[in-house]
Amino acid sequence: MNRTFFLCCLLVSILVSSAACNDQQQQTVTNEQQAEPQLKEENVTYSDGDVTLNGYIVYDGSVQGKRPAVLVVHEWWGQTEYPRKRARDLAALGYVAMAVDIYGNGKTADNPTDAQALAGPFYADPALAKRRVDAALATIRQSANVDTSKIAAIGYCFGGGLLINVAKLGANLDGVVSFHGSLVSDVPVKKELLQSKILVCHGSSDPFVPEEEAITFQKQMDSIGADYTFKAYPDAMHAFTNPEATENGKKFNIPIAYNAAADSASWKDMQAFLARVFE
Repeated sequence: MNRTFFLCCLLVSILVSSAACNDQQQQTVTNEQQAEPQLKEENVTYSDGDVTLNGYIVYDGSVQGKRPAVLVVHEWWGQTEYPRKRARDLAALGYVAMAVDIYGNGKTADNPTDAQALAGPFYADPALAKRRVDAALATIRQSANVDTSKIAAIGYCFGGGLLINVAKLGANLDGVVSFHGSLVSDVPVKKELLQSKILVCHGSSDPFVPEEEAITFQKQMDSIGADYTFKAYPDAMHAFTNPEATENGKKFNIPIAYNAAADSASWKDMQAFLARVFE
């Protein structure tokens, strides 16, 4: 082969390879830029009768068009930073998320006594809880980014049990997810009322929700042919998704603790569940 011809071929090969590499690097950068969510946050006020409620809406501003929405119902501590953080996590997945205010006026508690006082009326009156969820639903439906035909809700501890109750009462939600929430209440399960698919993310070592309660819940759901999924995570205690749970458990001498494995597994189970209910 002519030496000059060989060198020309080698040069062309190097240039083509370099161009391809640069294109690939540019594509990678572009994909990374596209994958980075641009979260937009909005504090909103809405009401239930004469009670003012403070909501927090967040979504990815880089996503165009309407998308499903997910309500986030707080623990008995109230709408602290934790449910807001979960709302941001959901927004990063492509949903419009709203951390709701069940108690009203943004009330929160920093100890179990005050938390129980705030939560008590909603344990006693599930219809009141449903009104607060319905008020949040009406608010999120007004968002220009929301596909109003696709709305679900997730709840933690107090919020998880509350959502199961409001689902039993006929809340217009495609799906509800309970993370370490109570499972059995005085609200009866009626096939004609239950519209929501349900995912229960339960800690198998949760002393507040013993095995008997879990079994009773499943029997109730089975009795009406409900579309539900029950997940139990090994060695997970109450409040297993909240990184602050272990410290709070020690501080207040209550059996709650964070479990990283159960937190990760339940979040993945939630994502699969939401994908299914929003098909």
